[in-house]
Amino acid sequence: MKVMVIVKASDSSEAGQMPDQALLTAMGEFNESLVQAGMMMSGDGLKPSREGVRVRFNGSERTVTKGPFAETNELVAGYWVWQVNSMEEAIEWVKKCPNPMTEASDIEIRPFYEMEDFADIDRDGSVREQEDQLRQTIALQQAQSNCYLFFNGCCDEALAYYQEHLGARIHLKFRFNESPDPVPEGMLPPGFENKVMHCEFTVGKMRIFASDGCGDEGPFTGFNLTLTIDSEAEARRVFDALADGGSVRMPLDKTFWSPLYGQVTDKFGMGWMVMLPGEEGQL
Repeated sequence: MKVMVIVKASDSSEAGQMPDQALLTAMGEFNESLVQAGMMMSGDGLKPSREGVRVRFNGSERTVTKGPFAETNELVAGYWVWQVNSMEEAIEWVKKCPNPMTEASDIEIRPFYEMEDFADIDRDGSVREQEDQLRQTIALQQAQSNCYLFFNGCCDEALAYYQEHLGARIHLKFRFNESPDPVPEGMLPPGFENKVMHCEFTVGKMRIFASDGCGDEGPFTGFNLTLTIDSEAEARRVFDALADGGSVRMPLDKTFWSPLYGQVTDKFGMGWMVMLPGEEGQL
């Protein structure tokens, strides 16, 4: 079952009093234990009600009232959403929680409605189907998309080059011989045991996945990575660095969508488009 665990507001939370380091540490450790138990779905603290508003509904009328609101014991200062086996399990976990306030405080546990609760109303299952579709849409909206590059044996060299010339930052890298599971026999060509099995790096705000692959990947085709750089001097430097040992497909020049734009394929076979941002409203 899914429950919301509600931290009720107190005089100190409504006054905007921040927790001390000891409480922050204790709550962090409690949250970590929830995550390790596999039950925490989300959780956040809320600012005092003086920074919020209420919207009252009365027929077709909508009345907006700015905070603060007087009924402190009815206000919410924070919450978690947990997936638990029973209300009893949720209660036992709440008992382990550090007191979230400097004074006496309350935490309330409320179960979520589930579609089974509406079975007598949703007799044809149409509402359940709609909810399932909405959940799928939300899941896809929150999905992350990354380019995955295969360097066919020269991943280390490419990473070093991008670090030097593009300021790439490597966040994760491990090799085939570091895999916790053995690589299937015959999957790798001789000498690939020490090649990069998987790595993650960023160029600017773009996070990219990469690998040496299994030795059978061909050259890059069908796509490019785009770098939008604010500085013309830096854009030219990056373009020249990528062109060194590679090939210029379109020299840097002014276009109708950018003051400076060019296309280059680097010496690893990776296609890049380097550009300055266009003015607002420009195509």
